[in-house]
Amino acid sequence: MKADPLADALAASIGAATGERFMLLGRAPVGGGCIHEALRLEGRAGDAAREYFAKVNEASSAPMFEAEADGLAALHATSCLRVARVIARGDDGERAWLVLEWLELVPLAPASAARLGDGLARQHAAPRERFGWERDNFIGASPQRNGWTDDWIAFWQERRLHPQLRMAARNRLPTRMIDRGERLMADCGAFFRSYAPKPSLLHGDLWSGNAAALADGTPVVFDPAVYVGDREADVAMTELFGGFPPDFLARYREAAPLHDGYRARRDLYNLYHRLNHANLFAGGYVRESETAIERLLAELG
Repeated sequence: MKADPLADALAASIGAATGERFMLLGRAPVGGGCIHEALRLEGRAGDAAREYFAKVNEASSAPMFEAEADGLAALHATSCLRVARVIARGDDGERAWLVLEWLELVPLAPASAARLGDGLARQHAAPRERFGWERDNFIGASPQRNGWTDDWIAFWQERRLHPQLRMAARNRLPTRMIDRGERLMADCGAFFRSYAPKPSLLHGDLWSGNAAALADGTPVVFDPAVYVGDREADVAMTELFGGFPPDFLARYREAAPLHDGYRARRDLYNLYHRLNHANLFAGGYVRESETAIERLLAELG
């Protein structure tokens, strides 16, 4: 039989983490591998069948898997939303991997979307002391700076918009967009004159591709980029690319009404994600970023 070093490494990693010898009998590619290779692992531990979900990439991706495991653990600790349990994480010098429990997922339906709105509102309501996070992590494939602060506006300027604008300069995106973005960044405190955000634990990357449900309607979220921030930043991203049943936002607003001025802040928060997509993929995301910047500057007068 031909040697399969990856299969051996994954089986050994799972066995070491679970304390029971795992025999990997098969693996198959599945969806969810935008950045990493995503696999369904099937095997046995003693007489019991086992299934797992694994992400695999080059060894240099180990910090991304570490950050993802950290984020999943933080969300799990709130007991507000279902996340996949982390089984194992490791690398062999050539490849790195993250193994999670296998969950059979279905798209959000109206009822499960409403339950997601409830759960997210509860997660956001849990008191947190400061903005930020104890470690840097990633937003997609891009580094995401964190650290702790009591100043939310400064955090958004210095840890979110500024790094994306500097990345845009390195990527030689339009100079006018960068210059106008820097002006917006300097003046964005105007959107908070009558609103003082409270620190909330955020998923951080809550678009429709990162949420689904179990067959019983339990909502599940995954691929987080967690930090403590303004809850409106999470809600804003759910509106960025669409895909959430309207029951989600309706139930969230019922449980945790949004403040006046949310629409403009929504666009400010989503600018971060638009710029990140422009930096990663260019194309139409550059024009979307330019348009968003000009619209926000017009709001400032």
